[in-house]
Amino acid sequence: MVMWRSIVVFLVLALSASGVLAQERSTRTLFEVLFGSGNEEQQSQPQEPVTSQPRPQAQPAPQPRQAEPPETSEVEKSDNARRVAVFGDSLAVDLARALERLYADNPEISVREQAVGSSGFVRNDFFDWNAAIEDEVIADSFDVAVVAIGINDRQALDGAEALSDPWRSAYRDRIDAFLADINAAGKEVVWLELPPMQQPSYGAAMAQISSIHKAAVNAAGGAWVETYDRYLGEDGGYSADGPDLNGNIVDMRKGDGIHFSAAGADKLAFYIDRAMGSGGGGRVSLSGSTSEVADLLAGTDAAGMVRPPYQGLDQMRLVEMASFVQDLGGAAQRANDLIVAGQATAGTRSFALEDMLDAPVGRVDAFGLGRAETIIENPGGR
Repeated sequence: MVMWRSIVVFLVLALSASGVLAQERSTRTLFEVLFGSGNEEQQSQPQEPVTSQPRPQAQPAPQPRQAEPPETSEVEKSDNARRVAVFGDSLAVDLARALERLYADNPEISVREQAVGSSGFVRNDFFDWNAAIEDEVIADSFDVAVVAIGINDRQALDGAEALSDPWRSAYRDRIDAFLADINAAGKEVVWLELPPMQQPSYGAAMAQISSIHKAAVNAAGGAWVETYDRYLGEDGGYSADGPDLNGNIVDMRKGDGIHFSAAGADKLAFYIDRAMGSGGGGRVSLSGSTSEVADLLAGTDAAGMVRPPYQGLDQMRLVEMASFVQDLGGAAQRANDLIVAGQATAGTRSFALEDMLDAPVGRVDAFGLGRAETIIENPGGR
């Protein structure tokens, strides 16, 4: 009797346990409830949540960056360094920065920016450049004056319409007075031609203003640095890009179509440097660089013979003709000029093609075009 009671109790407990665990796993058998299935430990481990990996976002294509001006570490300037002051409007700001970069490692040249934005020779009520240069001369603050100005001068002057005849006369008087103060102090002046402008009518006005500048600088004996042709495009019009000093095509102008980029100003500083060095007896630029090319015929019997233009002799003349440097007051040098060794200038002598054609065969200047002596056999025609 006791045994049957034990069996009944056992079955009741088994059924109770089965009912409790049915919620956990409805498919478990009575055997698994009583003795276990061996998977309890595995099932008791917490499951890590499954997370989907985010899709990588497409990165935007890198945009080309505008070339930054090269970093320069300026050396300490000498107490007797040649002082270059850059006067003018906002064009002079970019030019001064470029000259500072050019002469950064030269202790004998110092650059000082004296630019005033929105200024010019017309609105002396805003800023009076004639009075300013008098003060600078009295203070003896510079040795060389580099001038870049004019982009704000297309406006009425003393009641005269811009670029009218009365306007030109009054404007020229102010330029002449400015240059006279510099000359009276024995200072050098280098004046920058206004470059091409993106807006055609504005560019035409700047070209007329530049012509007044050039005439005044020429009369005063200053150095004139051409920019117009050097910054034109291949089609003869305005171009925002062009070759830099290394020959790479880069942005030469800023987006406003008026000012120079860093690369454009650096190229301009190159021309300014050579113009500043052209005033002395030698043909070496202010920074000490030179474009001279050796004469391969020097010391030979052919050294003094007539040659085609600029072949080997005085190559700086070729550089000038190519618009690196143009001395004011001198005669224009043409492609048909001859250079003859031992002469100070050969610009007055013209080149004729017959000089080469008539050279006898075998002479160094025949260049393969000389005429051989013609021997006539049977002159009687028999």
